[in-house]
Amino acid sequence: MAPTAPPTGPVATDRSALAGETVRRILHIAAAIRHHQDEEIGGLGLTPAAARALGELDPDRPLPARDLAEQLRCDRSNVTALVDKLEQAGLVERRVDPADRRQKTLLVTEAGRAVRDRVHRVMSDSRLLAGLGTDELAALRELVWKVSDGGCPESCGPE
Repeated sequence: MAPTAPPTGPVATDRSALAGETVRRILHIAAAIRHHQDEEIGGLGLTPAAARALGELDPDRPLPARDLAEQLRCDRSNVTALVDKLEQAGLVERRVDPADRRQKTLLVTEAGRAVRDRVHRVMSDSRLLAGLGTDELAALRELVWKVSDGGCPESCGPE
């Protein structure tokens, strides 16, 4: 995607109009990023929700499904369906928790580790930022950090 100049014509000059225009551009960028991510996640044979669930699991620390539901901020019944898909794909195994045999934990398989690494790379894809120089990218990072740190508590979602 070739970099383009900001649109010409009426320019937002008051703070409210400028902020609104900026928010709309941020939403446009977020939608483009999500589109690219969803396509690549689909290429891995996963839905975005299953990829997020796999990404939340720590391959070195088995996790109870209820804890995964808390991390994903969703109902445990939804996690059951996600884990079923991940298990059928050979990416996750349910194992009895040795500390509490009534409970099962989720263990990322070796295949799951490889796919999880690919999911993390997809989620870090920066192709939309390729047109920025190092100084511009550093400035954008600082501005995004300032905005996200200043107005988005943890409950806004994952970073």
